[in-house]
Amino acid sequence: MSNRQIHQCKCQECQIGNQVIGKQHSGLNLLMSRLDEQQRRWMAGLEAKKLGHGGTKKISAITGLDINTIRRGQEELEDGLSNRPTQRIRVAGGGRKRVEKK
Repeated sequence: MSNRQIHQCKCQECQIGNQVIGKQHSGLNLLMSRLDEQQRRWMAGLEAKKLGHGGTKKISAITGLDINTIRRGQEELEDGLSNRPTQRIRVAGGGRKRVEKK
């Protein structure tokens, strides 16, 4: 697992110096830095759903994840993760193609 940097929150509350909210967002970003790509997507989707309307945009500002990535996480959670592999991070055939040596 690679060492991911911890994202610094860009939300309005953190920008004006709200320390209580800032600690919550720092904790969320610390946790997100330790997860793999699909787990980050699901966590962000879950948190955005908790916030309701506008949650996707707010979680995007907090975590630095793209809005479409968060929406994809929400869709996967709504489907019960039925199309996601249990023993792998990516679906079979996903990711970069192998470089063939000549």
